[in-house]
Amino acid sequence: MSATETTTGPVTTTTVVPAAPRSGWIDHWEPEDPAFWESTGKKVARRNLVFSIFAEHLGFSVWLLWSVSAALLAKAGFGFTPQQLFWLVAVPNLVGSLLRLPYTFAVPKFGGRNWTVVSALLLLVPTLLFAHFVQQPDTPYWVFVVIAATAGVGGGNFASSMASINFFFPSDKKGAALGLNAAGGNAGVAVIQFFLPIIVGGAGAFGLVKASQSGIVLQRAGYLYAALAILAAGCAYLFMNNLRAAYSKPREQLAVLRYKHTWVISFLYIGTFGSFIGFSAAMPLLIKINFFRSPIPTASIGINFAYYAFLGALVGSVARPFGGWLADKYGGAKVTLGAFVAMILGTLGVIAILAQLKTVPTAPPEKLAAWAKDPSSFPGFPPAVVDAVNANSDLFPWFLVAFLFIFAATGIGNGSTYRMIPAIQKTYAANVGEAGSTERILAEAKAPNEASAVLGIAGAIGALGGFLIPITFSSPWVKDPVAATHSAFVIFAGFYVVCLAVTWAFYLRPRAVMAKARV
Repeated sequence: MSATETTTGPVTTTTVVPAAPRSGWIDHWEPEDPAFWESTGKKVARRNLVFSIFAEHLGFSVWLLWSVSAALLAKAGFGFTPQQLFWLVAVPNLVGSLLRLPYTFAVPKFGGRNWTVVSALLLLVPTLLFAHFVQQPDTPYWVFVVIAATAGVGGGNFASSMASINFFFPSDKKGAALGLNAAGGNAGVAVIQFFLPIIVGGAGAFGLVKASQSGIVLQRAGYLYAALAILAAGCAYLFMNNLRAAYSKPREQLAVLRYKHTWVISFLYIGTFGSFIGFSAAMPLLIKINFFRSPIPTASIGINFAYYAFLGALVGSVARPFGGWLADKYGGAKVTLGAFVAMILGTLGVIAILAQLKTVPTAPPEKLAAWAKDPSSFPGFPPAVVDAVNANSDLFPWFLVAFLFIFAATGIGNGSTYRMIPAIQKTYAANVGEAGSTERILAEAKAPNEASAVLGIAGAIGALGGFLIPITFSSPWVKDPVAATHSAFVIFAGFYVVCLAVTWAFYLRPRAVMAKARV
């Protein structure tokens, strides 16, 4: 319990603030009050942050379930083309981005704890469907597209989690708190990409784990994450809270759409988070297409994606709270600008490396089909294929370093861009009326609610990059997948230059309103 005393003349009154319950609704919440924060708020906020991270982590893992499993479908008996596989990777990202808006509005409507329970249980749909249908090689492709789409519910978790945690922490600690929450969720991508190949019986852990002799068993991953989803729902029910202070109507939240900077920051978030989630989803297939050949499951040469695909998401996730910390210290706009500079340099490095790749000769489709039907008929890799794959494999370390540099920049940019949002809404409020006026007080009171709404909207729009990037890599107008990869990175480099210019124009240009506020 905590108490605050107010003295009026000789009379002293004491306002008693009830201790926050371990779960359920909290009626009184004032994180900006130092006494309240130290006595009650800090402990409750950190507890909610821990279990929010757990649930969001699982959401991200399920969301990116197909990013790595798509590259293993051939070994499980499925004959999908590279373009079809990229669509299986992209569709969950599209659905997840669209779901982020209703997930954001669900927190003020139903409560952060209540919605975390619901959103965790919704993960049972994609995981159990995945577990069932990966055991059915004769399943039509369109069914897999539908199943992959259900994984989008995992992407929605991010918006509701961030909207909820934003209310728990004071302004000067939001950057670090939101950064940790997001990093914990983003790390779910690295975890699923590292452990799924091992769980299902494939090789992994840089080759320390060998492939199972009994073959790939993809359904194990589905059943495991279904069980973890139930655990996350139980933890949220027992240990998380809803805040009365966070309650607002969807109409009130949608009011932020009239703010110019809601759209500007959402655009920038496509560049940072959209790149992170898009590259994370595409990285396993990018490695497989450019540096690996395996016409039959028992014969392969080149770089095994399962050894390295998780590193990008891991680096980006670790960098995200660092970006939030830098933004708290130096300003979000400056850090975001630096992140885009780094992304441009990293992308140019990747382009230079891809330009040196040799074209690997490909067997006619009829021969590939015959080898898949009867692996014993495979005559082995011809010298031209071996030489080209080996030459490309020698370039892979440089490709990996440049790509991880991009991932680190996206992580820092994610943290700094999200930190800018509460600062922008605070600046809006500060420009309403005179200090101490009723208009200013009301604007400042609703600023946290509006910031949470913008967090969700920006997260939804930014996540569209997770759909657009894999689709760009699978460019149907380019027959050579390597050429498609090269042209895609050229497009991305140009987009990052635009993002750099927008950041400077709206947040660092001397006459810009937000620049004066040092957003």
